[in-house]
Amino acid sequence: MNKISSPHQEPEPFTVSELTLLIKEMLETAFVDLRVTGEVSNLSRPRSGHFYLTLKDDSSQLPAVVWRSSASRVSFDLKDGQLVTCHGRIDVYPPHGKYQLVIDQMEPHGQGGLETAFRQLHARLEAEGLFAPERKKPIPKTIRRVAVVTSPTGAAIRDFLQVLSRRTRRVDVLLVPVRVQGDEAALEIAGAIQLLNHAVSNGNSSESNNVVGTQPLDCLVVTRGGGSLEDLWAFNEEPLIRAVAASRIPVVSAVGHEIDVTLCDLAADLRALTPSEAAERIAPDDTEMKETLDRIQRGLERSLEQRLQLAHQKLMRFQEHPFFRRPVETLIFPMQKTLDHVDATLRQGIQTRLERSAAQLGNFAAKLDSLSPVSVLGRGYSLTFDRQNRLLTHATDIAEGEELFTRFVDGTVRSVVRDKIS
Repeated sequence: MNKISSPHQEPEPFTVSELTLLIKEMLETAFVDLRVTGEVSNLSRPRSGHFYLTLKDDSSQLPAVVWRSSASRVSFDLKDGQLVTCHGRIDVYPPHGKYQLVIDQMEPHGQGGLETAFRQLHARLEAEGLFAPERKKPIPKTIRRVAVVTSPTGAAIRDFLQVLSRRTRRVDVLLVPVRVQGDEAALEIAGAIQLLNHAVSNGNSSESNNVVGTQPLDCLVVTRGGGSLEDLWAFNEEPLIRAVAASRIPVVSAVGHEIDVTLCDLAADLRALTPSEAAERIAPDDTEMKETLDRIQRGLERSLEQRLQLAHQKLMRFQEHPFFRRPVETLIFPMQKTLDHVDATLRQGIQTRLERSAAQLGNFAAKLDSLSPVSVLGRGYSLTFDRQNRLLTHATDIAEGEELFTRFVDGTVRSVVRDKIS
């Protein structure tokens, strides 16, 4: 933004905003890839998730900010007084006319900075229980389908597939291509793990079929070849570790060589020392299985032969049994004898029950007869009723001139009351 004037005119003055924007353009264009070392001071962590701080040395200070999108990549405990090395760019904030360093990557300064970050993050995640043995899921004994999250061009996938194909032809492999080194590698691997879990949890949806196909995944393998601590650092970053720990699909970690131990290895459900060992751990050897099946087949053949021999021996004994030689005498006659005995027993029982019941019935008839009103009348008693057929039991219930009916044992007499004698 140039202010043009003639030789006889004074330059047109800048406004504050114009000058600030010009400075902003110049600084942000000139300083886009910086590495700065300084001591942290005035560290602030508001609820927004951004980090605000000042980098200083003996004679100068530089305001700095770590936006929330980059804060997750700070894998150590940041605190005032700590010497750090930062990567970022210069940014100018026009309302205040101040410049600041926008940090996208930060690590402890000096020898052992990554080791310090490793130890701090390990201690924090271990305290949360992310490495606890009791939270690890078992790897299925029979693997039919596995997803491998790795670089499609690296040696790790070649070694894995070579060993897998040598051991078995019964495991399908879904390759999920990701970067395994660099600033965005950890987030890319974590995103792939989350995507696979989301697809599996959606079952038979079209989204799931597009991601993992129609068959379920038995486990995930996160792998890459060996390298320095810096090369493997993506597998020590917090977003990846949390994605591995949260995976509902069992995770096998095979990062680097035997001597390399990453936080991804500790969070995974199973650690393999190398990509090749990961293939050996999840896939049975078809040769060994064939030998096992052959042994089982031979054992079954021997067992069947023995059972056939035993069956033949039993058949021969049956042929010599008296039943087969004299079936009528052996089976029919004894059964007839048993039936005759049962018939006689039943007849005797029925007769006894009938006689006992007849005697009981006679007793009941005698008792009923003794209680019968007719029997009572035969002994000289009678029953007197009024016209309403009510039994009269007291003289006070009878009025003069009332018509009465008296029942005797052999009939009923009608009478009229002429006089009551008290």
